[in-house]
Amino acid sequence: MSLALPAPPRDGPLLVGFSGGLDSSVLLHHLASLPSLRARGLRALHVHHGLHPEADAWAAHCQTVCTELRVPLQVVRVAVDPGCGLGREGAARAARHAAFAQALQDDEILVLAHHRDDQAETFLLRALRGSGVDGLAAMRAWRPYAHGWLWRPLLELPRAALAADARAAGLRWLDDPANADPSFDRNFLRRQVLPLLHQRWPQAAASLARSAALAAHAADLLGADDAALLAGLRLAPDTLSADALRTLAPARRARVLRHWIAALGLPPLPGPALARIERELLDAPRDANPRIDWHGARLQRWRDRLHAGPLRAPLPADWHADWDGRAPLALPTGDVLHLHGSAGFDAPLRVHARRGGERIRLPGRTHSHALKHVLQAAGLPPWRRERLPLLSAADGTLLAAGDGILAAPLADWLRTHDARLRWAEPG
Repeated sequence: MSLALPAPPRDGPLLVGFSGGLDSSVLLHHLASLPSLRARGLRALHVHHGLHPEADAWAAHCQTVCTELRVPLQVVRVAVDPGCGLGREGAARAARHAAFAQALQDDEILVLAHHRDDQAETFLLRALRGSGVDGLAAMRAWRPYAHGWLWRPLLELPRAALAADARAAGLRWLDDPANADPSFDRNFLRRQVLPLLHQRWPQAAASLARSAALAAHAADLLGADDAALLAGLRLAPDTLSADALRTLAPARRARVLRHWIAALGLPPLPGPALARIERELLDAPRDANPRIDWHGARLQRWRDRLHAGPLRAPLPADWHADWDGRAPLALPTGDVLHLHGSAGFDAPLRVHARRGGERIRLPGRTHSHALKHVLQAAGLPPWRRERLPLLSAADGTLLAAGDGILAAPLADWLRTHDARLRWAEPG
């Protein structure tokens, strides 16, 4: 292969995303021709979307190519959900990346065949969607990904160079008919918009890709400042000081919020959500407990704290179970109760949701207190109170609320048995 590609930015085995199309065929053949890369570990993955009648034949073609190159191939079948709100094109991409992320091993490098023309298309698509500098940075040549890394070594090469290289090497590749369907936004840009731009500005793709690179440089500089500011706002990984956040300029505040949400692994904040955060969360009365939900995530304010996390259901009011502590107890919310350091309780306890009116006698106290007031004094936020498991004795005496509020009898028992109660949330 005649292409001159950069060396991988770090050591580690390589996993090539191999569709069988021209771009990934050139990439795989090039990597397979380098003994140094084979020595570190080289394998391929083909995602079988099942969207085309020839999908099985495409997978077979990829297997034939990999057999000839002596590169191990993994074929992963995925289910594409066109009703997920991303459209067919976006849903296929999401399913593909989920397969990549699941297959990628620790410190392995996923290698994808995106090139300069792809970068120009991505820049235009992001611009047409009103993206800011982070979105306009488009695709990165190198970044962390799942358990390892993502590398795009072809990103500075035009597709014409790949096509010339493929023809010179006599490669065989697949042509997906869907790539000619102008109903897909990317295809419309590729087949109608960019050719028209190239008639007037022959270097259009290169210029757009250059703009993406400049946006990436700017985004990196801004991102470093965002991370530094976020560190000063965090009270916990999923909790920010609303008072401290208010001291930032609105534009910086929006960036820090997006940075925080991304760091938590939550879906990106929709554009309208930022205005709602300003209006409904930051400007709400101090005694209000407002919340905003989006795409399975929730952002809420309480006691001048902002909390973000997955949208989780409360513990059902009528749920209960008997638990002897010998094995972890899975709750309907996905949370789990553990008893560490002991073979089990002397008698099974009843685990249940709050019903209201409960009282608890804390260690060192001679009388009981309303659980509601104890939770308020402990600063347990509403989103945890909704999921809070209570533990009671057979006679109904409340022994614990979660793992942080223990009644005197259970606290004494745990200390005597050198045991510990733990309430763990999923993830």
